[in-house]
Amino acid sequence: MAPVDPAPGDPSPGRVPPPEGGQGGDDGQGGGPSPLLMLVMVAVLVVGGYWLAMKLKDMASIQDCVMSGRTNCAPISR
Repeated sequence: MAPVDPAPGDPSPGRVPPPEGGQGGDDGQGGGPSPLLMLVMVAVLVVGGYWLAMKLKDMASIQDCVMSGRTNCAPISR
């Protein structure tokens, strides 16, 4: 038997035709978060990291005070 040629417009065996009209393809635009959103997320992470570092520093200084034998180490709250 001779191989059968596909009809014009039919995809060749084992291959999928490309999407028409640019739908479903990767056109390099969109799809990801906007640069402004990324900037806001980075700013939130930086501020949160700074806040956490300051809290850890305060707790370490209180712990150092207690470990040195002092009794009035807690900061005065208002």
